[in-house]
Amino acid sequence: MPAWVDGKLVFYADSPPRRLMDLFSLKWSSMVLHALYHWPNGRARTGELQRSLQGISKKMLFQTLKELELRGLIARHVYDVVPPKVDYRLTPLGETFAEPIEQMYQWGLEHQAALDAMEAHLHSASLTPTDHSER
Repeated sequence: MPAWVDGKLVFYADSPPRRLMDLFSLKWSSMVLHALYHWPNGRARTGELQRSLQGISKKMLFQTLKELELRGLIARHVYDVVPPKVDYRLTPLGETFAEPIEQMYQWGLEHQAALDAMEAHLHSASLTPTDHSER
């Protein structure tokens, strides 16, 4: 957990919250885990994943899959067929990470008005010039 130092909260680089948030350093990691969590039969091919994640490039998908595989969250299975066939599935460790992601996504479904308000606030703030001289 973070530590209290001189009455202030400090998140050391090796603290559990920082290590957990490192998983989200790749923009698409939670979406890939979410997709695989819900995929029929628990296995998805690369092209299927790319079509289901609107806006992800092939390069970014491959980078995300590789990173998740290196972390032990997904497993890559190569079939011994021609042409080559590869699919991905969650590992047991990946399933433990997917469960809280599901809770977060469920919160988003239940609080769409809050997400809309956040985006509206961000949009209005980006249109309004701010005076940074007070900082």
